[in-house]
Amino acid sequence: MKPKERIILALDVDSEARALELVEKLADSVGAFKVGMQLYNQVGPGIVRQIQDLGGRVFVDLKFHDIPNTVAGAARVMTGLNCFMFNVHSSGGRDMMTAAMKAVQEESARLGCAPPLVLAVTVLTSISEQQLHDEMYISRSMEQTVMGWAQMAKECGLNGVVCSPQEIEPIRRACGSDFVIVTPGIRPLWSEKNDQKRITTPREALRLGADYMVIGRPITAAPDPREAALRIIEELEE
Repeated sequence: MKPKERIILALDVDSEARALELVEKLADSVGAFKVGMQLYNQVGPGIVRQIQDLGGRVFVDLKFHDIPNTVAGAARVMTGLNCFMFNVHSSGGRDMMTAAMKAVQEESARLGCAPPLVLAVTVLTSISEQQLHDEMYISRSMEQTVMGWAQMAKECGLNGVVCSPQEIEPIRRACGSDFVIVTPGIRPLWSEKNDQKRITTPREALRLGADYMVIGRPITAAPDPREAALRIIEELEE
């Protein structure tokens, strides 16, 4: 995989015009674009098609977490949108994740299209271990929680996980080389930490075994987003 293909640009903006401006500038400098709750809820699913029309692949980051039937319905919608990947929250449980995968397989077969990658979100990178215990009432350690959810996702047939850089290595060891690992919390040395706690640099994430890296503000908030993306590519090529 080429270094640029590993970069998923987070389009965490609330304007269709701003999102498409970034896609036009960066479609040849990144591997995919992440459409999250802010943009999706502001402008609707049509943004996925518009990004695709400009040559971009799309990771729909809505972290579905509901009863199995509801999440299965959402998975069919994602498959019909022909997105590159989407995610569900692993804390939704085994039945929910299994239902999502079954829906993707059935819908992609019906439409005659390639199925999207389905990823399980483990613990958000904004959550510290103290918060995991004190606010979410989970007594296990961060690593035990993430590992348990990742292994359950694999058993349910999901393609991979979204996890922090700190959990890449144990997940890779436990789930194998073909299990896709997407890592947010990526910050080049020259960028600000912002609100994420469990972070690392692009080069270190690659060394640890990440397949894809979600990067937002270091690129989108830069004076020259394309130049910022190229700096990250250079870092990955070193």
